[in-house]
Amino acid sequence: MTRIDRYLLAQLLSVFAFFTLVLVAVYWVNRAARLFDAVVGDGQSFLVFLELSALTLPNVFRVVLPLSAFAAAVYVAIRMTRDNEMAVLQGTGLSYARLLRPVAVFGLIVALMLGVLMHVLSPMSRAQLAERQVAIASNISARLLRAGEFLQPTDGIVVFIRAISDDGTLQDVFLSDARTEGRRVEYNAASALLVTGEGNAILVMRDGVALVFAEAGERLTTISFDELTYDVGALIAPDSRQADVRELPTAALIGANAQSLAALGVTLAELRFELASRVAQPLLAVITALVGFAALFLGQFSRLGVWRQVLAAIVILAVLQLLANATAGIALRRADAAALAFTPVVAGAAVVAAMVWWAARRRGRR
Repeated sequence: MTRIDRYLLAQLLSVFAFFTLVLVAVYWVNRAARLFDAVVGDGQSFLVFLELSALTLPNVFRVVLPLSAFAAAVYVAIRMTRDNEMAVLQGTGLSYARLLRPVAVFGLIVALMLGVLMHVLSPMSRAQLAERQVAIASNISARLLRAGEFLQPTDGIVVFIRAISDDGTLQDVFLSDARTEGRRVEYNAASALLVTGEGNAILVMRDGVALVFAEAGERLTTISFDELTYDVGALIAPDSRQADVRELPTAALIGANAQSLAALGVTLAELRFELASRVAQPLLAVITALVGFAALFLGQFSRLGVWRQVLAAIVILAVLQLLANATAGIALRRADAAALAFTPVVAGAAVVAAMVWWAARRRGRR
């Protein structure tokens, strides 16, 4: 690389790091706020919230890196145009295509980062996040042991605990079971203990009464008890979770056969499209950087700035994203159409080539 290439590349990387930091912070805070309400509000600790937040970061970076590459390319191009550096470089005889070479190298660096995320970090974090969410959903103590609140751990079950003693004794327990249609059972106990072990939980209620109301005949039966056990573990046990193709590592996708696909509940079209997407999306980061930088070639000097060129670049990226969404729907239905994942990359490269050709043609006429 020449000194000019190194200069442009250094400018792009420094601005890219800044935009990445800002966008990741904004995007992560937005997601973390919703995650905090869902996790901490469900009785989990703050450490669990931090763990889940950390597991969402690879996916945040996957979304943010192409946007940061585009923003960095646009910002550097605007600054070089404003400081007349672009005019000086063009005056030395550098063509528009030659100016894009360090931008392409910058895009390849971002694509390499995205490749690591798409093939390694993102599937790993998705799988671990799903496992932790299942484990949290089965944390019976956190979902039940909250005093002074009416809790609904599952449909048809309502639990209320007035207070929890220091030794773990539950005071004044109310439990309503309306899972059976036409029948409701309400338990009131002076005290109770939650006994957990071997993946199950038993609520041992003491000195209470059970009220059984049957809608048929409108009969109410009252049963007093000294001690009664209630299996609460079976109520809120998590359902079996179907694997997501995005959670599987690339090696597992490549080595999958018909039996493994059937076991995972994944179609051949989904598998092939996921593999193609993990290659196409990093390449799309190169296109976003080139589009952002090349769009500044289209306009002439104006005291009003370059907002029209920037707007044109944003419109181009929006069209490419719409094209990606449209082709994804087809590729997910047809196993032989996985190559459509590369359609936005090819279309974007054609757009960049057209912009460079148009700018060079106009410069030649001038």
